Amino acid sequence: MITAEALQHIRSKFRGDLITRDDPRFDAARKVFNAMIDRRPGLIARCTSPEDVAHIIKLAHDRGEVLSVRCAGHNVAGYAVCDEGVVIDLSPMKQIDVDPVERSVRVEAGATWGEVNDALQGHGLAATGGFVSVTGVSGLTLGGGFGWLMRKHGLALDNLISAQVVLADGEHVTASAAENPDLFWAIRGGGGNFGVVTSFQFRVHPAGTVFAGIVLHPASGATDVLRHWREFEKTSPNDLTQGALLFHFPDDPSAPPALRASPVIGVGGVCAGPPGDGERVLAPLRNYGPPVADLFQPMPYNAAQRMADFLWPPGLHNYWKSSYLERLSDEAIDVIADFFGRVPSRRTVVVLEYYGSDGAMQRVADSDTAFGHRGFPYNFLVTSAWSAPAEGERNIEWTRQFFEAMRPFAASSAYLNYIGDEGAAGLDASYGAGKLARLASLKAKYDPDNIFRMNQNIAPASAPSR
Repeated sequence: MITAEALQHIRSKFRGDLITRDDPRFDAARKVFNAMIDRRPGLIARCTSPEDVAHIIKLAHDRGEVLSVRCAGHNVAGYAVCDEGVVIDLSPMKQIDVDPVERSVRVEAGATWGEVNDALQGHGLAATGGFVSVTGVSGLTLGGGFGWLMRKHGLALDNLISAQVVLADGEHVTASAAENPDLFWAIRGGGGNFGVVTSFQFRVHPAGTVFAGIVLHPASGATDVLRHWREFEKTSPNDLTQGALLFHFPDDPSAPPALRASPVIGVGGVCAGPPGDGERVLAPLRNYGPPVADLFQPMPYNAAQRMADFLWPPGLHNYWKSSYLERLSDEAIDVIADFFGRVPSRRTVVVLEYYGSDGAMQRVADSDTAFGHRGFPYNFLVTSAWSAPAEGERNIEWTRQFFEAMRPFAASSAYLNYIGDEGAAGLDASYGAGKLARLASLKAKYDPDNIFRMNQNIAPASAPSR
């Protein structure tokens, strides 16, 4: 429990904003993307600098308080907030500095990918992370960093030049290939286990105008659409990053009658080459069917990054399950179509992402970063979402049954940022034994007391697992 005396002491040093339970802003400040998460911390510390972060780490450590770190609060497991303890809230730290000559950007940890790409758009540049704009830069990068430019330019963490990190003892260090290279290896995929990253420096890439959008078909034709998409992707260039989605179209009066409030199968993405190339490359996909709607068009990259935001609004209850796929078989497609036909919530979205086999992500050696599993061509993700708490049991059970039905086709590997709190099994799926052992050793070096444990937690090598 944070006492009044401790609060008075920290206020004398802290330049940010401290929110306690009696503050009228408390309930809004503790909310995160997933409405299933209903935790009540004892203190929320909105930091404005690395020094603020170091003060709060010391406060929590000295008093034996649980410590969590919040950036955008988008992670489905809800690790950004804790019960009773202290939240380091980095959301006020949003400074973005673009260097168009060096094609780099420095980003504070509270920024979202939409904010970063808004800052880059005027320079005709784009950063690689994020399929939606509201995802936080920090959490996505530390766990991997999928996004619309990944086949052409790699993951967000593949484009990380350096990071500023506040360690468990309060020291503020640089992690890069030249400084603390073991820490740099660990934070590129190891999540928030090793310290609080307060800013990132990324390489960025030319991508002013892209050819982006989606084609939509009735969900009743999902099996045929997915099989056609699978064949199309076999020859698609690395300029093109795409995914297939099953969802319910919004109840929009301006929508074609065949789409309005209806279940649909959509195939969409971003072609980062010249717009003329995008039209040529995507012609076989856009002409198939034909689709009920073809929404592909040239657009600024920062607009393309927002085109799927409506599918994952804040304030819903969320339960996700995910796994990589070595291939997308006819049998797997049949299971996907069958289960989506019985989906209990109209807010649920089923996602198939295609990563290719020879893109920028695959050209980075597996041993170069803590992130693993670069060789799988597909990822399967069920993002179940619903409004009323009473609907939870039915939606969770459907999701689990769906995932079990897909298990014969799934790899025993998963993407860290797409899973919930699955404990040791989730860590094994995300890293494998070799990388997990190396990460545990580095955890013992940089956070031996496991202060940073509100995450997909890697216990220090000398300590028992959580």
